[in-house]
Amino acid sequence: MAMNRARWQARLDELRAAHHVPGASLAVLVDGQIHELASGVLHRGTGVEVTTDSVFLTGSVAKVYTATLVMRLVDEGRLELDAPVVDVLPEFATPDPEATKTITIRQLLSHTGGVTNDFTYDSGRGDDCVAKYVEAARGVALDCPPGTAMSYGSLGYVVLARVVEVLTGLTWDQALKDLLFTPLGLEHSMTLPEEALRFRVAMSHLGTPGQDPDPAPAWDLMPRSAGPYGRVIVSAGDAVRFARMHLEGGLGVMSAAAVAAMQRREVDVPDKWTVSADGWGLGWTLYDWDGVPGFGHDGAAIGQYAFLRVVPHAGVAVALLTNGGGARPLYAELFRELLGELAGVRMPDAFGPPAEPPVVDLEPVLGTYRREGVVLTVSRRDDGRAVLRYEFVDGMAHFSPPTDLELEPVMENVFAASGAGHAFSEEYMPVVFTTLPDGSRVCYVGMRATPKVA
Repeated sequence: MAMNRARWQARLDELRAAHHVPGASLAVLVDGQIHELASGVLHRGTGVEVTTDSVFLTGSVAKVYTATLVMRLVDEGRLELDAPVVDVLPEFATPDPEATKTITIRQLLSHTGGVTNDFTYDSGRGDDCVAKYVEAARGVALDCPPGTAMSYGSLGYVVLARVVEVLTGLTWDQALKDLLFTPLGLEHSMTLPEEALRFRVAMSHLGTPGQDPDPAPAWDLMPRSAGPYGRVIVSAGDAVRFARMHLEGGLGVMSAAAVAAMQRREVDVPDKWTVSADGWGLGWTLYDWDGVPGFGHDGAAIGQYAFLRVVPHAGVAVALLTNGGGARPLYAELFRELLGELAGVRMPDAFGPPAEPPVVDLEPVLGTYRREGVVLTVSRRDDGRAVLRYEFVDGMAHFSPPTDLELEPVMENVFAASGAGHAFSEEYMPVVFTTLPDGSRVCYVGMRATPKVA
């Protein structure tokens, strides 16, 4: 179905204002053409308007760019997916020597290597920042044994970036430019703040849900070493151009076989609600919309939220970039309508507790769970209801104060957490408890497996 630009521009304007999102940029690939729309302001303090060439922080969407670099090296025969990481990167290590020997490139790409997510380490601004991060990460505990479960892990993507650096002789930033941005003509894609300043840049905004947010104290708090998992700065149009390469067989940048491998399911996910994931490929989040397959990724960066969805059978790709406010409800409402009309997709309903929640035994889930950067404490109140305290610790301690969340049962071992506020930009946040093959208990929040320790 053809894209009615005027209609969707009006809808973007309407939904953006309704959900208190200061600014948004939308790009849609349909019928072989890319349509770019913009709405609102980049910065509520200055009033500078969003334009289609404005650039935004895309958070974890960066992981797919890093995964694509890795797959280019696989394509060229310079890297084996099932090779242990230490074969290519002898300096890679974890506190578990036996696990270190077995973690593979494939496992890091598919978040099954057991490495953690919230190890934030400022290794400086130099070109050696990725190497220094990998060295510092040697003492960081695993979330779970390699190959036993999916646990979303940013640390692994810095390790993968270091693999790229070792095999190419380039920094991760330069490898992206030389191997992806330049060949694909992505002129509004970059990795460093000083490069972004050439363009109209979206400012991060934070605030209370249901109100217009204010500019954040800082545009971006992440160190340079976070780039491979959390900082690619792009326009919505460039995000869709990147997705088009994956939709159309590699466009000469990658082989069709490598593109297909990235979209092949590697693992199912216990938490199917946080980003509507049904599984994970090599970098890509995989979706099953009532039998219609798709792929994409979400990202968050200090109040900026990015959403990328691709529907192969329809040749449709959609990117939405935002700078604060109710970004997820905006995404859910807009994409439900867009993908329904343009690709015949029925997206899932919003996650939340049923009208009549089931009665579940809380005893197995009560206790303390800990991984690098985060402590979760599940307790029972006097009225019998479960409460989860989410607390950042270690290098993440400055990110946010502890958050107390009420847990309402959805089904056995699945709960809806309320009270998350702007920290998670969700009305209800999924909390999933499960048992790993070795018998250990874990709690999934944000698709991260946090082991039970007490």
